[in-house]
Amino acid sequence: MKILKIQALRGPNIWSIQRKKLIQMRLDLEEMEQFPTNKIEGFRERIEALLPSMIEHRCPEGVRGGFFSRIERGTWMGHVIEHIALEIQTLAGMETGFGRTRETKTPGVYNVVFSYVEENVGLFAAESSVAIAEALIAGKPYDIDADIQKMREIRERVRLGPSTGSIVEEAVSRDIPWIRLGTNSLVQLGYGVNQMRFQATITCKTSNIAVDIACNKEETKRMLDMASIPVASGGICVDEEDLENVIKKIGFPIVIKPLDGNHGKGASINVKNLDDAKAGLAYAKNYSRRVIVEKFITGYDFRVLVIDNKLVAAAKREPAHIKGDGIQTIQQLIDETNKDPRRGYGHENVLTEITVDRDTTDLLDKKGYTLETIPQKDEIVYLKSTANLSTGGTSVDVTDMMHPENIFLCERISRVIGLDVCGIDIMAENLTQPLKETGGCILEVNAAPGFRMHLAPSEGLPRNVAAPVIDMLYPPGKPSRIPIIAITGTNGKTTTTRLIAHIVKNNGFRVGFTTSDGIYVQNHMMEKGDTTGPISAEYILKDPTVEFAVLETARGGILRAGLGFSRCDIGIITNIQEDHLGLSDIHTLDELARVKATVVKSIKKEGWAILNAEDEYCLKIANELDCNIAYFAMDENHPKALQFAKEGKIVAVYENGFITIKKGEWKIRVERATHVPLTLGGKAKFMIANVLAATLASYLYGFKTEDISLSLQTFIPSAAQTPGRMNIFEFKKFKVLIDFAHNPAGYKGVSEYLSSVEATKKIGIIAGVGDRRDEDIKECATLAANMFDHIIIRQEKYLRGRTEEEIIGLIMQGIKESGKAITYEIIAKETEAIKHAIDNAEEGSFITALSDVVTNAIEIVQGYLDKEQEENL
Repeated sequence: MKILKIQALRGPNIWSIQRKKLIQMRLDLEEMEQFPTNKIEGFRERIEALLPSMIEHRCPEGVRGGFFSRIERGTWMGHVIEHIALEIQTLAGMETGFGRTRETKTPGVYNVVFSYVEENVGLFAAESSVAIAEALIAGKPYDIDADIQKMREIRERVRLGPSTGSIVEEAVSRDIPWIRLGTNSLVQLGYGVNQMRFQATITCKTSNIAVDIACNKEETKRMLDMASIPVASGGICVDEEDLENVIKKIGFPIVIKPLDGNHGKGASINVKNLDDAKAGLAYAKNYSRRVIVEKFITGYDFRVLVIDNKLVAAAKREPAHIKGDGIQTIQQLIDETNKDPRRGYGHENVLTEITVDRDTTDLLDKKGYTLETIPQKDEIVYLKSTANLSTGGTSVDVTDMMHPENIFLCERISRVIGLDVCGIDIMAENLTQPLKETGGCILEVNAAPGFRMHLAPSEGLPRNVAAPVIDMLYPPGKPSRIPIIAITGTNGKTTTTRLIAHIVKNNGFRVGFTTSDGIYVQNHMMEKGDTTGPISAEYILKDPTVEFAVLETARGGILRAGLGFSRCDIGIITNIQEDHLGLSDIHTLDELARVKATVVKSIKKEGWAILNAEDEYCLKIANELDCNIAYFAMDENHPKALQFAKEGKIVAVYENGFITIKKGEWKIRVERATHVPLTLGGKAKFMIANVLAATLASYLYGFKTEDISLSLQTFIPSAAQTPGRMNIFEFKKFKVLIDFAHNPAGYKGVSEYLSSVEATKKIGIIAGVGDRRDEDIKECATLAANMFDHIIIRQEKYLRGRTEEEIIGLIMQGIKESGKAITYEIIAKETEAIKHAIDNAEEGSFITALSDVVTNAIEIVQGYLDKEQEENL
């Protein structure tokens, strides 16, 4: 078997709108296409032995063991690989269960689709599942445990930590979208101007000064002491002389820890003599040049969490330890403790496995123990000097046991330091009595406290400490999203997008929009190129200045990675025509419609889908939608337009020369088409269709019709405003039109416009696109032959796997099939073709360049026009 391609879908996609995280693997079964599982001797027994837990896979039978029964009866290897990929992720601690396997038009080639929790793990699982299947087919042994451990390691390397993850989960539960910014724990909640950012548990509201204070343990102690808050006595050391001076002041026992440390790294506790103190100083200096030395306070280690100056949780922490039984060694007891199902690798479970490190051996040395020592029955042996969960510690929730005076003290500390999310470490006998009575004190204040001990304590009530963070970032009434209008279809997407963006901008919003020629914010081009995929959409949604997003959404991005947004307010399908067929397993218009439908299926329930009432595929899509639907039609008397209006639906039509919105018996005439520059005096009919869609979207969003009308009148088609969309350049003796038409539907639109153009001679410059079907290239050439008197064929770009000669041959064949006696010539380079046409243009002629490289064509023609105007000055 051969993996042809693996890609991660990260947003709503053709396989599922709800399940946004899917791996799609294109797999060639090769000779295994002839060998379903019932023809592979012993296959069921081997897979059942290797992955016995797959008995829980029910498959279509819907019963336990259904998958194994399916294997017994016979199923193809793509289906088996889908299930293996799901199961090994689950065994690695990432439970997931959605999958689909479908054969493509190419015999033996399948799309194997399955869900994932972590993308990098999902990609690994795709390759691993194929390797496992091949080993099972061949009857060879396979170390599946190594793959599962590898997936765990990948997950720990790339996943969000438990604190960050809990905040994201709480946001998702409140329907707040999120975007991971990079590969670390920096996360954006919300879109555009309504975004909030956080990293670990530091939020965009966290004071930079407060973080600096909290990170400086010396400064923290000084400020707390000045505020009459009990702290441990001690000082800062950089060498042994400093160490001895501090010890003289405070005496033994002491605690030594790095001034800039975290997670308990480099700390030594309950140090009782000078030699151990010097060793502890050297150890701490591995982590920080300056070291803090404090009086060792007896009692228990507590962590109190204060968010937005309100106490939300408190936990009693205990370092990793074992309890002797008088029989087993310390190492054996560690191994036994790690078998607790609550313990896992890294952060995968409530507790972390205990590992032996220098801190462990140092503590054992002080007791005269080794890992082979057998502790007495019920003896507690501590294995870490700090109580961090990440080193195997445990926690007990004590929130409800805190004395009111201690609550007041902790909330005051958060204000003294100035932290919005504040972790306070306390050493005391208990928190049920005021610290001033128990002699307890504040050890330190943390600016990025971990949530794990509160989210899932070893004992006691779990606390949803992520909720108050979201409450703080998004108080009631604060929006997290911005309006999104998404436009898809075969033709007219870019113009419709730009027109809507113009209307939105004129209504006072700072608009960000994506098109096939670039990404724009308030008409400023931010990135140049075909930017109609999910990365470009995300670019706009990440921009903190954008108040409204208008996103052109093309098929390529949907197929490659899904949508770049979780849902939209309004979705538009302009039309579904023959284009890009034969690519990415899309061979028919029904299949293309399924791709385009992804956009309108992602519309929120109370949002609007805007569909072309004259397009049969749009009408089919309408039956699958769960949102409001409105329609547009060029022919006001089209049966479907009449039917929908009669049913009370909102319909935009081209009526008696007006852009009109109808519902039932009433109508609103928004503007006369001839007053809309984009329609070229009403002659460009396909432009009128774009105006109808844009007008309807603007009306349904809630803009006033008079404001829409003004925007329609002020949107001037030009190389700057609508590059490559019916750009007309008027020379003294002739005219040049540049349009991006590259498929039969686009050619028909240009042909309809040219039929109303008076010219002594109509000259066309055309080319083919290599990844289109033969019949599409030939049809475009046939249409060109019927609209031009002379054709210039050029072909230097977009060969896409074909030769220049092959594409030109198809164009010439299409011209011939038109049956029209027409002259043509071949000038391969576009620049030369355009220059030749202009240099040889007769008076009154009309040159049309149907260009797939719009920028080059516009620059050439504009250069000629500028030169002519200079000569006439």
